[in-house]
Amino acid sequence: MVTMNLDIRSTVGEWVVDRPSRSRVFEELGIDYCCGGKQPLEDACRDKGLAAEQVVRALLAVDEPTGTADRDWSAALLSELCDHIEATHHEYLRRELPRLASLTEKVAKVHGPNHGEMIELHAVVAGLKAELGDHMMKEEQILFPMIRELEHAVSFPSFHCGSIGNPIRVMEFEHDSAGGALARMRELTHDHSCPDDACNTWRAMVDGLRQLETDLHQHIHKENNILFPRALRRERELA
Repeated sequence: MVTMNLDIRSTVGEWVVDRPSRSRVFEELGIDYCCGGKQPLEDACRDKGLAAEQVVRALLAVDEPTGTADRDWSAALLSELCDHIEATHHEYLRRELPRLASLTEKVAKVHGPNHGEMIELHAVVAGLKAELGDHMMKEEQILFPMIRELEHAVSFPSFHCGSIGNPIRVMEFEHDSAGGALARMRELTHDHSCPDDACNTWRAMVDGLRQLETDLHQHIHKENNILFPRALRRERELA
């Protein structure tokens, strides 16, 4: 829902101020919404050879709820849940973490002298990006294949690490670390708020961090509270 009276004569910056999540559309189209935020949307589209009406539809589509509720994953096959986590949450992180690392770096460079917490924020995001990259690789190459094997096994499988509980404990420890990083990001952004002197890049960054927290919380919930307990239960049944 548009909260400002916006049209193609409104500036690119106004479109983002009204709904920071729209920054993703501008980034995909190569339209500068920060330093070039004062340019009318109509002019920015013309410079890029884009149809303004189509861009407006894309911007408004970001505002629309999907209308679909997440399914009950406690009743799904283990392999289905693994596939879902990889296709939904892992792909989201691989797409979004580089973007957020870039945004926090830009904000730190421009605003760091007056907002030192932005320098630490970039370090936290960069560290989380590296940590979760390794974490997802271990899940996709080691733990999830083990879980899929457990699901289809008719006798207790022989794993190189012994019980599947061993890699699960490592993943849960790393989840705790990621949760700590999310909490620190929230502290450094003062509960995902923007100061009066925030630019549109800052607003887009905060919006992205807010969505990252929501998605990663859902991601970790599905693993810690559904996938991992069910995998351990399946192992006990086979033993």
